[in-house]
Amino acid sequence: METVTDYFGSLVFNDAVMRERLPKDIYKALKRTIEEGKDLDINVANSVANAMKNWALEKGCTHYTHWFQPMTGITAEKHEAFISPAEGGKVLLEFSGKELIKGEPDASSFPSGGLRATFEARGYTAWDPTSYAFIKDETLCIPTAFCSYSGEVLDKKTPLLRSMEALSTEAVKILKLFGTEAKRVITTVGPEQEYFLIDKADYAKRKDLIYTGRTLLGARAPKGQEMEDHYFGALRTRVSEYMQDLDRELWKLGIYAKTSHNEVAPCQHELAPIFTTTNIAVDNNQLTMEIMKKVAERHGFACLLHEKPFAGVNGSGKHNNWSISTEKGTNLLEPGESPKDNAQFLLFLVAVLKAVDEYQDLLRMSVASAGNDHRLGANEAPPAIVSVFLGDELTEILDAIAEGKPVPGRSKEKMRLGVHVLPAIPKDTTDRNRTSPFAFTGNKFEFRMLGSSFSVAEPNTVMNTIVAKELREFYPILSEAEDFTSAVNDLVRDTYIAHRHIVFNGNNYSSEWVAEAERRGLMNLSSSPEAYDTLLSPKNIEVFGEFGIYSSIELHSRYEILNDEYSKTIHIEALTMIDMINRQVLPAVMEFSGDLAKGIAAKRSILPEMKTEAENSRLAEIEGLENNLYRETKNLERIVAAAEDYSGSSLAHYYRNSVIPQMESVRSYCDALELIVGQKNWPYPTYGEMLFYV
Repeated sequence: METVTDYFGSLVFNDAVMRERLPKDIYKALKRTIEEGKDLDINVANSVANAMKNWALEKGCTHYTHWFQPMTGITAEKHEAFISPAEGGKVLLEFSGKELIKGEPDASSFPSGGLRATFEARGYTAWDPTSYAFIKDETLCIPTAFCSYSGEVLDKKTPLLRSMEALSTEAVKILKLFGTEAKRVITTVGPEQEYFLIDKADYAKRKDLIYTGRTLLGARAPKGQEMEDHYFGALRTRVSEYMQDLDRELWKLGIYAKTSHNEVAPCQHELAPIFTTTNIAVDNNQLTMEIMKKVAERHGFACLLHEKPFAGVNGSGKHNNWSISTEKGTNLLEPGESPKDNAQFLLFLVAVLKAVDEYQDLLRMSVASAGNDHRLGANEAPPAIVSVFLGDELTEILDAIAEGKPVPGRSKEKMRLGVHVLPAIPKDTTDRNRTSPFAFTGNKFEFRMLGSSFSVAEPNTVMNTIVAKELREFYPILSEAEDFTSAVNDLVRDTYIAHRHIVFNGNNYSSEWVAEAERRGLMNLSSSPEAYDTLLSPKNIEVFGEFGIYSSIELHSRYEILNDEYSKTIHIEALTMIDMINRQVLPAVMEFSGDLAKGIAAKRSILPEMKTEAENSRLAEIEGLENNLYRETKNLERIVAAAEDYSGSSLAHYYRNSVIPQMESVRSYCDALELIVGQKNWPYPTYGEMLFYV
């Protein structure tokens, strides 16, 4: 019987495969490129390409593709066959180092934010050797970066790799001051993925799900999630079979899928992987979302990754568990047991606090989207206000350092870092705060604001960059100090005092917190267009430029892309709603009310004095709602048409402030009609039918 260990990573050209198939000198040279960033010699590339090709052919592949992540948020691939012509009408199967290293996909139709004219087609992909090649659909997939002909970045991978390198450089310098030798520092991520599964047949009957990924219309079912019986509940047989199949497919690709369970809302589930290097975690999560959908189809499901597929029940997020480690696996956010370790830990901790406080806007911007706006702050996800949860004990220790006081019950002496009286800081000394957007959970930070459909590249690029910025500012203070221990103590204390207002351990859902956050001076960017507007502030342009993550031109292009994507998303949703109302809902309502009127007339023709009180009342109620729905839909058409007068950021704000409220008005009348029109007349599956399938 085949076990997991027999097939895990069987479709990945991983380190074990490379060690087995590459000559020793080639393998060592490639490892130097991966681990130390050394340039890749073309002879090494040729040898690697040949080994990759032979391995892929043995697995049944006929094609290869440079697999990249453009600004669409999903992946892209252009397939090339291994064949080359040979004499006598034959073919050779070839794959060169040049083809491995570089590809030239058409870049004209990918989002560029004005970097490219549509007639400028050339783009380049470049092999990322830090992420393993893999096989998908009998095609060798080579993870790559993607840039324009003139060199501007057009993808999500390149900035992430740059940010990882920036953080490593700054962290290694700090570690050396503590006497900790490290060649590299890496960030690790474990993105928990939430999703919905509904019956494929129901999905096919809903234009809104097909076009937009969420239900634009739909009244709440008699039962939702109020009984709290779905969370961690027993899996339906179909769902269990799906999860088992999904695990097998992910394990073949070397993805460490670890945990699966039912989530809070009906039909909602979660998959959590084991931590891995951020770059690989991003690639793996993109693959995970794609494979989730493919496997769902095999089981008669549709997998919904939208942040808010159904109103009235919890939406879906993606919890980004972020930490920092040396290349040897030492977690720098592990509190440790010795004073020295504590001092080092606390310095990195306050660097994160300072980064989150000074760049609240960037973190909020990195998770902003039309879909996520429905979820954030809806008593199921963190609010749009960025704050940090540390827990009572860790906050108490930092407060004691800040105020020069002893920690109650731990030491009678004042605490100074690097002195034996500093207590050990154990992990998990406090309960988790599920309402916090950015929570310390023992040896990592859980960034909980990400939407379920997101690439996790953008938020992690921001995190790496802003923490690198703070560490760079710390370095001269510590390296030039006469008394290192005192300098660390002062820096931890002063940094915490300056940024402690970002720490909040209470209920982030409460209205009191909104008022308190305002008093503290924290930002409340409630909508995506508001968040996008902060991207081009001078301090944000400066921090990205300082580390070479984005040039000013590249940052402006991303600003245009984000606003354009938001506007297009709402535009498609509005047009879809109009189409469903005009071509499905209104005809169904008219048919039902017509049948009702005919029934009244028929009864009275037989017995003129018949009251038909129920029918008359219901017909009048339907007529009122129907007329309001028709009128508000016409208003929506007019408001959408008026969007042509706007562009860029002003267009995004117009959709947020004018189109969305009108869509909500239309929906209110439609959902009211759904509750009183006959079930057989209603044109698409209801929430009750979709969320509580048999």
